[in-house]
Amino acid sequence: MRRETTSWYSHNLNMDMPLVAYGHAGYPLLMFPTAAADYLEYERFYLVDAIKDFIEAGLIRTYSINSVNKYSLLNRESHPAWKMEMMQRYDRYIMEEVLPLIRNECGQDAKPLTTGASLGAFLAANTYFKHSDNFRGTIAMSGSYDIYNYLDKGYYDDNVYFNNPSMYLPKLNDDYHLPRLQNADSIVIVSGQGNYEAPDRSRDLSSILHSKGIPHMLELWGHDVGHDWPWWRKMLPYYLGKFCEG
Repeated sequence: MRRETTSWYSHNLNMDMPLVAYGHAGYPLLMFPTAAADYLEYERFYLVDAIKDFIEAGLIRTYSINSVNKYSLLNRESHPAWKMEMMQRYDRYIMEEVLPLIRNECGQDAKPLTTGASLGAFLAANTYFKHSDNFRGTIAMSGSYDIYNYLDKGYYDDNVYFNNPSMYLPKLNDDYHLPRLQNADSIVIVSGQGNYEAPDRSRDLSSILHSKGIPHMLELWGHDVGHDWPWWRKMLPYYLGKFCEG
């Protein structure tokens, strides 16, 4: 399959941000890495290989980016305000730098699907829910959707609110974003129920989406399904198959 890497100095994050794209044509898929991993993680752990049939058939063009988790949510040394400032800058990086690159290659009206596993699921879901006018949907695997898990308890500011789906989704009552989400056709919240999984976090997000009339799939795989790569390599192609047409 075609594989192209690029990197540039992000004016939003004040650091070099590399990116890798796989494929020559198709619907854009934006991948967010787990934990403090990098843009090549999904290649190293064969998740890209697991979806190569979609890529080689020209059904999807996949983009994998870095996160700033090691400077933000996973940074134990920094004040919560700085962690959340980095999250907000990362959001601008996606919208002002990554999305234009994708649209330059896939068409100016392109609305990518987002996906990720573990902490990448949070990033993928948060990006979609905040910007449903620019993204089609999300396949969020084995995620947690309340950032209080990563902050000093009790800390709050606007960046916390606007980057916490468990906080802003229940209060979403506008005439622009909510109707778009209520017409969604590709939201998947999936988790295993085995080792190191936390399916209640997916159930909690699903409950919020139900309360707002937002259609989605809550998929809880078996009690033998753990928080690990072999299962994510099964999950992602399974759900891509529901959204990609041959």
